[in-house]
Amino acid sequence: MEGTAAGAGGLDAVPALEIDPVLDDRGTRIIVCCGSGGVGKTTTAAALGVRAAERGRRVVVLTIDPARRLAQSMGIDALDNTPRKVDGIKGSDGGELHAMMLDMKRTFDEIVEAHADPARARAILENPFYQSLSAGFAGTQEYMAMEKLGQLRARDEWDLIIVDTPPSRSALDFLDAPKRLGSFLDGKFIKLLMAPAKVGGRAGMKFLNVGMSMMSGTLGKLLGGQFLGDVQTFVAAMDTMFGGFRTRADATYRLLQAPGTAFLVVAAPERDALREAAYFVERLAAEGMPLAGLVLNRVHGSGAAGLSAERARAAAENLEEGRMVDRGPGKTGLRGVPATSSEPSHHATAADSSARPSAAPEAAPTADVTEEHGTDPDTDQDLARLTAGLLRLHAERMRVLAREQRTRDRFTALHPEVAVTEVAALPGDVHDLAGLRAIGERLSSPRGGS
Repeated sequence: MEGTAAGAGGLDAVPALEIDPVLDDRGTRIIVCCGSGGVGKTTTAAALGVRAAERGRRVVVLTIDPARRLAQSMGIDALDNTPRKVDGIKGSDGGELHAMMLDMKRTFDEIVEAHADPARARAILENPFYQSLSAGFAGTQEYMAMEKLGQLRARDEWDLIIVDTPPSRSALDFLDAPKRLGSFLDGKFIKLLMAPAKVGGRAGMKFLNVGMSMMSGTLGKLLGGQFLGDVQTFVAAMDTMFGGFRTRADATYRLLQAPGTAFLVVAAPERDALREAAYFVERLAAEGMPLAGLVLNRVHGSGAAGLSAERARAAAENLEEGRMVDRGPGKTGLRGVPATSSEPSHHATAADSSARPSAAPEAAPTADVTEEHGTDPDTDQDLARLTAGLLRLHAERMRVLAREQRTRDRFTALHPEVAVTEVAALPGDVHDLAGLRAIGERLSSPRGGS
């Protein structure tokens, strides 16, 4: 029934996601917060980092969010590609928190500098096609996030790495990044550009050069001769590094499949976000990657869930139409109800009484009594309008609550094996460590404290 809060059966049918055991397990070395954009992944990752550090872990949070809110909430002027220690952590047993924000281009530069001799590295870094590729090629951000994860894990400086995956259009982009980069490196266009360096013999080179000249002439008209030259120079310089990209991507992919990794799928209680979460859950299962559970973020609740939307709406209508209580002889006369009636209007309900405690079941006082006790009909009407407005707001909240629960229950019906925790929506943005701690407490409470 529309507007009626769904029961708790949807959550009762699935296991509860317990966050603290995941954070406390020293065997857990990587937590990946994934999901579609705009569902609170960055805040969730930061809150987990604060809670884990204050429970004794040495944590680094790798965020991909270019917004400055995370740095500000951690008391840091700015985040960059270098982990920075967060002050104010009330950790025990050496717990510490570091945070960093992925710099996609700088990470790509570091790979080139680490795996090429100085002269070749300089040639690559100064190449215009490389500069364009490293700054915005589709999939580069996701691939570099995996590269940085591999670098952090290899340093072994932290016993827990929390990754906030890129805000991609699709949550699957993160897992697909190595494959997409491999497809680019193995593509026909790249192979064709690399061919002159791989064909031996003068005759072969002569034949190939004729073909390359024809191709270059055609592509030069389409792309521009300078651009094509930049691409060919880039490919020649990067040739020896292509295999390294694949090797590291494969190693990081295996790292994500290892028992020490835990995926947390973060979603909002909305149809598109939960559909994306369902795709991700299925993909993780297909790839054999360890899923800890689903964090359902920004869930609405109500302190008066027993008052349904229908009852609240009916009570509001009664108040607005003056049917809750007759106020005087004039108005009651118009309604054909005796002013001395001791019964409430037949339209009133139990919800009406609870919605407006000041309303008594007896008839409203007459004008003489009004003057004697100093009550003002206008004030009474203002109170009725205010109460009706609050009842309508409550009815709308209950409709939202019911819609969220139906959406959640569709997910849990499809994936009853996935542990779930709900995190109640906060009235404002998180802007400091105290706010992150509050989110961490909600995450760790049964069902997220919603």
